[in-house]
Amino acid sequence: MRFSPLDIAAFVGFYALVLGFAFVKSRKGRTTDDYFLGGRSLPWWLIGISIVAANISTEQMVGMAGQGAGGVGLAVSAWQLVGSIGVVLIAVTLLPRLLRTGITTIPEFLEYRYNGAARIIMAVTTVVIYVGVMLAAVLYSGGLTLQTIFGVPLARGVWMLGLVGALYTTWGGLKAVAWADLFQGLALLAGGLLILGLGLHAIGGWQAFVAANADRLHMVLPADHPDLPWTGVLSGMWIVILYYCGLNQFIVQRTLAARSLRDGQLGVIFAGALWLLVPFAIVIPGIISAQLNAGRLLSPDQAFPMLIATLVPPGLVGFILAAIAGAIVSTLASMINSASTLFTMDIYQRLLDRGAPQARLVLVGRVATVVAVLIGCSLAPALTDPRFGGVFQFIQQFQGYIWPGVVAAFVFGLLVPQAPPSAGVAALLAGPVLYFLFQRLAPGIHFLVQVALTFQLVLALMGLITFLWPLQQARVLPERPGVDTRTAPVVYWTGGAVIAAVIGFFILFR
Repeated sequence: MRFSPLDIAAFVGFYALVLGFAFVKSRKGRTTDDYFLGGRSLPWWLIGISIVAANISTEQMVGMAGQGAGGVGLAVSAWQLVGSIGVVLIAVTLLPRLLRTGITTIPEFLEYRYNGAARIIMAVTTVVIYVGVMLAAVLYSGGLTLQTIFGVPLARGVWMLGLVGALYTTWGGLKAVAWADLFQGLALLAGGLLILGLGLHAIGGWQAFVAANADRLHMVLPADHPDLPWTGVLSGMWIVILYYCGLNQFIVQRTLAARSLRDGQLGVIFAGALWLLVPFAIVIPGIISAQLNAGRLLSPDQAFPMLIATLVPPGLVGFILAAIAGAIVSTLASMINSASTLFTMDIYQRLLDRGAPQARLVLVGRVATVVAVLIGCSLAPALTDPRFGGVFQFIQQFQGYIWPGVVAAFVFGLLVPQAPPSAGVAALLAGPVLYFLFQRLAPGIHFLVQVALTFQLVLALMGLITFLWPLQQARVLPERPGVDTRTAPVVYWTGGAVIAAVIGFFILFR
């Protein structure tokens, strides 16, 4: 695709606005609360848009749209729509407890509930997954998008994206990331809906689309479906959603930064409402691309980028590139910031320098940000190997090593006060081992079902340990003064509306 002067002006102007605004908004941060939690001052609307921008990136534009173009079709939207229900449930159950403690990281909660070993285990495994899997995958999918549309060599595109993401994250921490997300998240959704409109116009409208793709427009797939069986959606996907929406640092970090419980709750519910646009802004364009570019796609992962390259007219290229780059960079920045937060607060301060002053911790966080980017950029090109089976599948399948153990440790720990520290540590260690055994010994079982089975076995192990060595006195969690933990009625009303919309979507495309 060729850039006109208007395209170049649109792209440069957009990023001058984004970076300038982010730098100004974050320039006064000096403490760890400022750098890692935005001074605990984020309003609900900024939290919601920031979560969407952090969550939706080229792993969706490339991977989710690719699965839509492939054998999964519209059903791949279940990841976002089930997540919409998940964030509502978490908003009224888990979030008040997390905000009341005043924690900075999710692993920190495990130390209060179990012990320091549980905190370190979760922190280390999460950092490894963030940098070695998620960060590398987002960089790869972003580089592939730039390569497919603009002919930028994959490795060069990866390093360009990594350096831009590191730039404002290193400077301003979470507050810079969140304010940049305000523009990038809105541009992402607008760009996706624009592509939807162009695609529907190219194939003759919605009715023509439905007639040509009726077999792909189902949200419930057979139990023997190789990619997304309904058994996996009803079992393992809920464990994934509980982790992703309630225990995942780079999502929860925004709610921990809320200026009040009401802002945190409405923020995640607002994100859940915006996720309802994902089927239209990402998945359906992928299906349209498979129809328009039949025989031209070398792999399903090229569906969304190919649609852009085919349909976007001169004059809009700059805006679309800005939206894509914004989606990539916002997710990168969120992952980088969260990885550096976990490393600094849960590993460096906890193990190496308990008395570190605030300025040193912020410096360590900035250094960790740079190191994470260097590692992610170095690993990303390796994902061209076809053995990984597509970027979206790669991300989901490899995160199975952390989901079951972490969710079991939290759920059992919160519901069973007698669970001893050894039960939490056992859950975090046994989860990856059991999932690995399922991956090696039972490859025919869908990985979501493997996640569900691993989760059940970990719960059984925790129950046995608790039965043999129960905690004699329940742990007392800390409480941050001045936090009102009462849930406002508007939270229930808006959350109920989001759940009703998701149910309606499943009924319409059953």
